[in-house]
Amino acid sequence: MADPYSTLGVPRSADEKAIKSAYRKLAKELHPDRNKDNPKAAEKFSDVTKAYDLLSDKDKRAQFDRGEIDMEGNPTNPFGGMGGGGGFGGGGFRGGAGGQRGFRAEDFQGFGNEQVDLGDIFEGLFGGGRGGPRGGARPGGGMGGDPFGGRRAPPQKGADIGYTLRLSFVEAATLKDQRITLADGKTIDLKLPKGVEDGTQMRLKGKGEQGPGGPGDGLVTIKIDRHKLYQRDGFDVRFDLPITLDEAVNGGKVRVPTVDGPVMMTIKPGTSGGTVLRLKGKGFTRKDGSRGDQLVTLEIQLPEDLGELAKRLDGWKDESDPRSKLQV
Repeated sequence: MADPYSTLGVPRSADEKAIKSAYRKLAKELHPDRNKDNPKAAEKFSDVTKAYDLLSDKDKRAQFDRGEIDMEGNPTNPFGGMGGGGGFGGGGFRGGAGGQRGFRAEDFQGFGNEQVDLGDIFEGLFGGGRGGPRGGARPGGGMGGDPFGGRRAPPQKGADIGYTLRLSFVEAATLKDQRITLADGKTIDLKLPKGVEDGTQMRLKGKGEQGPGGPGDGLVTIKIDRHKLYQRDGFDVRFDLPITLDEAVNGGKVRVPTVDGPVMMTIKPGTSGGTVLRLKGKGFTRKDGSRGDQLVTLEIQLPEDLGELAKRLDGWKDESDPRSKLQV
């Protein structure tokens, strides 16, 4: 994986919101379900997920920015920063071939112009004399597989497995529990998160492929289907309700469908078409647990047979000017 910032396409100064937005966009583009014939997309998807995991963790991101860990989360300097200002001439450690870390003779200058005896330094570091390593140090890297006592990289976890969970509009709005089947054939009951949106991802710890360091995770991407009546507007739900001319003129109670089931709503006498009425708490659930509203737009429908209405209006004319405010 390249630099996590480059992988997500964000600057190092990016805030949490920018990092999350970039990840969601790339996750949608590279998700394995959308790129079944492109194995490179799955690899990129894994890199994007790893980059997001690192940068979304404040502590790990700070450690990476300070150069204490690499992109995989492994320590970059097993000696804890002996390189700069530590009396070794500011040289520190240098990366060798194949990612191995080595020393250069000039790195151990800095006590006047005198050359430092490397054997004395190693003796002080490891407690070993010139006759060979002592204590826990063993030939061939007995201290964690590194002749200098560095930490061995942790075993790699198994690959993550991607899933797509399709929800109906009403299921998403009401956070209805879902039962899903995993790749191993097992089923689990899944509680939807507050603030769920189309493209929201859920991480199932330990539900990925098995690896030397344990199983990877399951990544569930949520897709919300459209509805024939409702439209989502942020965390509100919009709905157009047809009413009769009689209901608009005289008012009354009408039955209105909502994501939680039908409710009765009062229309005041003389209500105009296009009026928006609000049903509190009948929308989507926000992250803080509160719910949006249902916004009901009234549409006045004339009767199919206008004969009787025309007779009643015979000789009557509306003298008002509903377009006066338009200045046309």
